[in-house]
Amino acid sequence: MTPHQSDSHLRTPRADECAALTELCLISKAYWGYDAAFMEACRAELTVRPDDLVVDRYQVAERDGAVVGVAALSANGERGCVELMFVDPEAMGDGIGRALMEWLIAEARALGLSVIDIDADPGAASFYERMGARRVGETPSGSIPGRTLPKLVIDLKG
Repeated sequence: MTPHQSDSHLRTPRADECAALTELCLISKAYWGYDAAFMEACRAELTVRPDDLVVDRYQVAERDGAVVGVAALSANGERGCVELMFVDPEAMGDGIGRALMEWLIAEARALGLSVIDIDADPGAASFYERMGARRVGETPSGSIPGRTLPKLVIDLKG
């Protein structure tokens, strides 16, 4: 356990945190070296709205009063989808991503889902693989026409 990990905890986000969660998503995405034009193209897809918190299941990681991670899971039939999974770059390596993934998997199991789909940033694909996901192909980017993302799945049954 890293020194900071013990100071963090997971909780449900509040509607008044949507702007801060959006900024966290953008900062975390930018960690992979994307330019300003790319980041602007991603802004709409990475914007967290109060309605999103009602439709999907969200969890945030908080440390010392600051949100340092966010994850969101949607469900459709027996399939779940990781809608968001972002960690503040300054907290990467502190176990925040692992804690959020453990929450996502437990939440998916509690919902009776059999699979979690992940359309991963290329830079984050190896993290998901370490968390038990396997690559099954590619999927089109929701933000950048012509760009594809690694498609991964986590099998929850079997």
